[in-house]
Amino acid sequence: MGDKPNGADGHRARLRHRLLDGGGGALLDHELVEYLLTTGLPRVDTKAKAKELLATYGGIGRLLGTPPQVLLNEGLSEAVVGALAIAQASAQRLLEARLEERPVLSNWEALGDYLHATMAHLAIEQVRVLFLNSKNMLLANEALWTGSVDEAAVHVREVMARAITLGAAAIIIVHNHPSGDPTPSRADIRLTHDLVEAGRHMKVTVHDHVIVGTQGRTSLRAQGLL
Repeated sequence: MGDKPNGADGHRARLRHRLLDGGGGALLDHELVEYLLTTGLPRVDTKAKAKELLATYGGIGRLLGTPPQVLLNEGLSEAVVGALAIAQASAQRLLEARLEERPVLSNWEALGDYLHATMAHLAIEQVRVLFLNSKNMLLANEALWTGSVDEAAVHVREVMARAITLGAAAIIIVHNHPSGDPTPSRADIRLTHDLVEAGRHMKVTVHDHVIVGTQGRTSLRAQGLL
């Protein structure tokens, strides 16, 4: 005769059934994290740990957006960090697949979803460039550097060199503001203008510079700054 499920097993089964029946919206943030942690912490009650992590990192977005090495350095086990990392990687792959399905310029909703999920909750500034072909299909999507957009001349050369290597006809540059406020700075505007000027000589069109934050997104083209 088999053992009866213990309390933790029964609770996990109930979470699983709610998830399968009602989708992700049926679970609260701490329940999603709790269920994730069960993959790395079998036979352990993970509810308290899930709530602790959300309180420490300021929500599920910032928790999943924290680099694995940072989490490890702050004392989390490899099992816990691995569970969180696989969720972030899976979500990112799903959104990337949507982005690759059709021309980027006609797929702004998918682009916005991807950028928000990938970059809005990062604790440090990251600059990402989407390289497009002549039909505005995605050739490559690369995080080129981490840190501020100062020293624009250095970064312009880096972006344009990569565009030439890939044979890109156009680019969209994206970076996040960890403060959450997507308002462009003077450095953001200067980098954009320098990229447009360099692209003119290299026959690489700069479609947009998008700034992402937890408070929303700003398109420099839509703001008349490009």
